[in-house]
Amino acid sequence: MKTLIIYCHPYDKSFNHAVLTAIKTNLTRNNSDFTVIDLYHDGFNPVYDQEELRLFHDGNTHDPLVKKYLALLKSASTIIFITPLWWNSIPGMLKGFIDKVMKEGDGLSHTVSKTGVHGELTNIKHTYVLTTSTSPKFYISLFNGNAIKRIFINQTLHQLGMQDRHWLHFGGITNSSLARRQRYLSKIANYHFK
Repeated sequence: MKTLIIYCHPYDKSFNHAVLTAIKTNLTRNNSDFTVIDLYHDGFNPVYDQEELRLFHDGNTHDPLVKKYLALLKSASTIIFITPLWWNSIPGMLKGFIDKVMKEGDGLSHTVSKTGVHGELTNIKHTYVLTTSTSPKFYISLFNGNAIKRIFINQTLHQLGMQDRHWLHFGGITNSSLARRQRYLSKIANYHFK
């Protein structure tokens, strides 16, 4: 069982980075095989250019990182996304990752038929989305339309074939106490990722 972590934050002193460290500690302690995709560190370009779009329907790319990332996705059984929520949704970098890396075609991330999108990433049996935000979770869930759960997790990741989807969120980060942040990191360091 191989775990793929997709990390999306530009600042290595962020709470998201502390979450990444806690997860790596957890997986190492449990002798889990894992790989980290660090989108910012890798210098991933999330922007579609004309050539990339021209190659899309053939399942091709001219970006070597897209090939690398798609191969990692196809070999993973568990995926863990670590990302902040910015303006009620995932950052543009992570949206660009979904846009560019998820390629249409047999044996890639999805196929399209008259009845809709069919996910090909059924090898991913367990999916975890770990987010942070300045807004509390109740505000995101009840007053902001819950886009992360409703669209990203229940639609996009589902359409790609990713199974057993879970959302863990740390809200109110700006006004949180050190003790609360440490409790959450301890929870993540001891969480049972399948």
